Amino acid sequence: MSRPLDGVLVADFSRVLAGPLATMTLADLGATVIKVERPGLGDDTRTWGPPWSGDSATYFQSVNRSKRSITLDLFDPADRGAAIELARRADVLVENFKPGSLERHGLGYGQVAAINPTVIYCSITGFGSGAGADRLGYDFVAQAVGGLMSITGEKAGEPTKAGVAVVDVLTGKDATIGILAALSDRQRSGRGCRIEVNLLSSLLASLVNQAQGFLETGTVPGRLGNQHPSIAPYETLRSRDGLIVVACGNDPQFARLVAVLGRPELAQDERLSTNAARVGNRQVLIDVLEELLAAADSATWEDRLNAADVPAGRVGDIADAFALAERLGLEPTWPGTAGGPPQVRHPVTYSNDLVRPPEPPPTLGADQAVIRAWLSEPHGFPPTPAAPAGEVLS
Repeated sequence: MSRPLDGVLVADFSRVLAGPLATMTLADLGATVIKVERPGLGDDTRTWGPPWSGDSATYFQSVNRSKRSITLDLFDPADRGAAIELARRADVLVENFKPGSLERHGLGYGQVAAINPTVIYCSITGFGSGAGADRLGYDFVAQAVGGLMSITGEKAGEPTKAGVAVVDVLTGKDATIGILAALSDRQRSGRGCRIEVNLLSSLLASLVNQAQGFLETGTVPGRLGNQHPSIAPYETLRSRDGLIVVACGNDPQFARLVAVLGRPELAQDERLSTNAARVGNRQVLIDVLEELLAAADSATWEDRLNAADVPAGRVGDIADAFALAERLGLEPTWPGTAGGPPQVRHPVTYSNDLVRPPEPPPTLGADQAVIRAWLSEPHGFPPTPAAPAGEVLS
């Protein structure tokens, strides 16, 4: 079965999350991804546990499927030569070293483009390659200085980070978009391309309405907990047994909500009849809705409201989320292969079969021998590694 990126070779000099997520997505779409890691240590996330999967952290497992691993010491002349040869043969190179670091090893963009003019070279940084080049790029720091924490958390509480490294994830997806765009351009023009993405820019772009509201009004938004600054009801509400999210994006949805709750006349109440009125009278709205929601549990209301086309859902945990996706037929996971653990499925569904079957994330240096042998040959595409999953080659 042909995949969109069959025949595309990716040299992955990235580690942790944003870069590996981007290269894993390319691998899902058929690219051959060779992950370059430090001898004896590997990607930082191999040791970011618990939880663990065998001798590797599940963090590493989450963003490194379907790749091949080789260990290279860039301070060793022979290994550095192998890395440069890999860069010369690559269609795409992805790196997230501190700006200027790879130049010392002959692997900066200008150096690689001189021997590989059509390369797509993607650099991922925390704060760009200019005045922010010396700042290390960690997601938590980006959430803090980029304003995300300032709008996350309860109004009277402290700023709060998201429960996952969401800025790294957004940046990884931006990197993937940039790489695919550059590959498309190269197919038409024959040109290579330098791509630069950074955590701060990806975060600012992701702030969408909050960012644009600030730019147009000069008003800095604050924290509203689980409320929306411009829509009501669009928040968590308390039912008889816990919390339920109700998200009415327009007046007809609100009318259906109060009809299900047994108070259809509330849709005509001048304090609540329009979204602007509801935002202005939010506490009145909450008091009325929670009094009505106390008549039943969240599961009951979730069923009744969704049946009436009112967006609503219980506040569940990750186990609940996977269970819901299964019930809805979304097939959220791939079963483990070669004895490995299950993986979160590639999130896009295609009418054509464009995604490759997943392979387990590689053990450190698992493809060492076959890749080194290939790099010593004058040309050719890297062969399928002969090592069984889990066997480390030296």
